[in-house]
Amino acid sequence: MDIAKKIKAAEGYAGISEAELARRTGRSSQSLGQRLKTGRFTLDEIEEMATALGAEFVCVFRFPDGMEI
Repeated sequence: MDIAKKIKAAEGYAGISEAELARRTGRSSQSLGQRLKTGRFTLDEIEEMATALGAEFVCVFRFPDGMEI
C-alpha cells in the first residue's frame, strides 16, 4: 500500500475528512489533494499528518533476524 492510500485509510479510521486533515496541517484542501495524487511527502510532513490524525507514524528497516533500524 502506498503512502497516499495509507493516509486515506488513516483519515477514515480517525473519522476525519481530507479537508479537515488539510486544515489541521495548515494546508489547503486543494494542496493536500494534489500531493495525495503524487504521493510525494517528506518524512516531516507525514509525521505532521500522523499527529493531526491522532496517530504515530513508525518507519523501520526490519531484518530477518529481528533487528530493527
